[in-house]
Amino acid sequence: MANKEGGKSGGMAHPGGSRRNLRQPSIKDIARLARVSHPTVSRALQNSPLVNAKTAAKIRKIADEAGYRASAVARGLVTRRTRTIGLVVTTVADPFASEVVCGVEQTANDHGYSVFLADSNADPERERKVVQAFAERRVDGIIVTSSRVGALYLPRLTEMMVPIVLVNDQYPGAFVHSVMIRNLEGIRAAVRHLIGLGHRRIAYLGDQFGYQSDAERFAGYREALDATGIPFHPELVVHGDGKPEAAVRAMETLLSLAIPPTAVCCYNDMSALGAMQSIRARGKRVPEDISVTGFDDLFFASYTDPPLTTVRQPMRRMGQLAMEGLLKLMAGEESVVKIEVEAELIVRGSTAKVSRNANGNRRS
Repeated sequence: MANKEGGKSGGMAHPGGSRRNLRQPSIKDIARLARVSHPTVSRALQNSPLVNAKTAAKIRKIADEAGYRASAVARGLVTRRTRTIGLVVTTVADPFASEVVCGVEQTANDHGYSVFLADSNADPERERKVVQAFAERRVDGIIVTSSRVGALYLPRLTEMMVPIVLVNDQYPGAFVHSVMIRNLEGIRAAVRHLIGLGHRRIAYLGDQFGYQSDAERFAGYREALDATGIPFHPELVVHGDGKPEAAVRAMETLLSLAIPPTAVCCYNDMSALGAMQSIRARGKRVPEDISVTGFDDLFFASYTDPPLTTVRQPMRRMGQLAMEGLLKLMAGEESVVKIEVEAELIVRGSTAKVSRNANGNRRS
């Protein structure tokens, strides 16, 4: 079909012409305009030293005026690199995951990589399929947060030659590259803080799925009690699913005990939200009646009423470290197999000294 200038539709405008480009110019188009071979154009656009500097500058000027944009697919065919990575999160709505994503993307963009994002909905089978799909799309590497599959990736991805880094892997194994928070030390610091405030009947509200993070945090809880000679009471351990709704029910179980706890150490900040709601629903106050701690230091932790004492994970930094490790793996360099990140206790208003009444009426 003819256009208004009388030419055929789909033509490429000459550099400097008034007609707007109707299609993306190709390397062959640039070669024709520059009167050189298309391999010469390809080398010039990749800054190859094989092309005379003056010729290369002329080619790049023509390409720029023509609106040429290098095809990532074409580059990939030559370099066998797509300059892309796959990033799998449990859910895009997770505040923890969103911070990790920011760290990954920042570092990836700084190094010229694009990021494909997908969620697994915390489903191991879906996680496997997403990772498989990324590998088939020939991404250069993969990062998975809070993996439910973990070391089981290794044999399959080794065959595919796809580097992978896990962030807070829930089922870690040997030779899997990962970035992990020091869970045990983090919870141990929170429990020690509560003990220092005079609490002796301290509950642990954990996660019911038996993930590695929960196992390590529970171990830190036990270590802190044992180190101070405080007896462990199994009835003070309840489980949710890492979300507020289940934590409400778990906290109700603790509040129904003949001798309720004076403090509760929660698996994460989301659980702490549910615990605080349950405490208020029983007409009790935080921290006057019961102190509460969380884990993560999500964005809302300083805005709860009262502000939440919690263990901070440097989530954005963990994303950066994961991407930096992946860059090394993709370049064939040696990379630390397991990077452990320090946890930091952030003390706010949800914890206070145990009340005199509590000491008198609630024996540990």
